[in-house]
Order: sequence, then C-alpha cells, then structure tokens
Amino acid sequence: MENLKQVGSITDISPVKDICFISIIGEIEGHTSLPPQSKTTKYEHIIPMIIGAEMDPQIKGILLLINTVGGDVEAGLAISELIASITKPTVSIVLGGGHSIGTALAVSAEYSFIAPTGTMTIHPIRTNGFVIGVPQTFRYFQKMQERIINFIVDNSRVNKEALLSYMYDTDEIANDVGTVLNAQEVIDIGLIDEIGGFSSAMNVLRRLIEEMEQKN
Repeated sequence: MENLKQVGSITDISPVKDICFISIIGEIEGHTSLPPQSKTTKYEHIIPMIIGAEMDPQIKGILLLINTVGGDVEAGLAISELIASITKPTVSIVLGGGHSIGTALAVSAEYSFIAPTGTMTIHPIRTNGFVIGVPQTFRYFQKMQERIINFIVDNSRVNKEALLSYMYDTDEIANDVGTVLNAQEVIDIGLIDEIGGFSSAMNVLRRLIEEMEQKN
C-alpha cells in the first residue's frame, strides 16, 4: 500500500543494482530556490548521486534521463562537467526535451540518445532580475557563454560555427533568439549520437560496461 501511495502502482519497483539511473527533469534549480509549484531538479541532490555512483564499486554505469526546460546555467554546467569527468561508462537519453543547458547535460555522457519525438533548443544564456549595466557584466556573460559552447563542442561532434549559427538565429523562435531542433536535426549536426529509446540506451551502456571490464 505504501508503494501504491508513492508511485501509483501495486508493482514493486526493483531496478537493476549495477546501473545508477539519474533523472534531470523540469527546471534545474541552482543557488536560488524556485517556487514550490515548479517541477525542479536540485543540483545539490544530483551531484552527490553522481559522486556516489562513481565511488560505489557495485555501480558499473550511469544512465542519465533528461527531460528539462533548462534552468540555472552554472548548476547545469556543474552537473555536466562532473558527468564528463567520471571514469564509469555513461549514457544519456533526451526524453521529451533537452532545452537550453539541457544540451550540455545531454552531450556530457560518453554516448547520447534522443527519443524520436524529442526536441532540443539552442540559445544564448539569459538572466533574470537585477543587472548592472557595466562592461564587466557583459564580459561575465560572454565568458559563461564561451564555457558552454566549448563544453558542447568538446563533448560532441557538432561543428562550432554551425552551433553558433543555430544559437544566434533570429528567424526560428518568435520574439527570441535561438533554434528548436527535432531528433533527426540534432543527429544530422552531430550534437547527439543516435535516435533511440530506453532499451537502445541500456544496450549501449551494457556494451560500454563490458568494454571497460575487458580492459581492466
């Protein structure tokens, strides 16, 4: 009955013990708390999970499940950098959307998937709230943008010039700058490796785990 209350099912959920499943859903919450009605992923919860998976000898690989509108840029980039730096095999899958900083999260894994109906939005960084109109503020945003672009280019097959053209396109999104790409388009430009679902992602993760075990 307790399981029914929590997940709406009478079936006991017992996932495999050697794979760590990490979900990045809703909006990524950083140093500022979002309203309670918002669906959020708190980076202070995700980072210990990644570190725990890396340190746990029973965990052999990580599957990252992404359906996010984006959120706090520095928090999202911190998670992405951590995933890219661990030694265990990692696979990501974009389910629904991998927008904004979700793009960096998707490419942070060794191999990436996107669901057939998935989409990804590429656009420059934004800010809310109080902004001081001085050159130092512009340089801060410029450096942050460069960090994100370099990370995406280094961790995928996308061409930097092509990425910038999609990022600064003014004709694709009404009253905004950027581009919305469907599943086939992100494959074509080399941002994501393959179109596929959960089973495909698991198969690749198992293969990467086997390859690592053979090396060791």
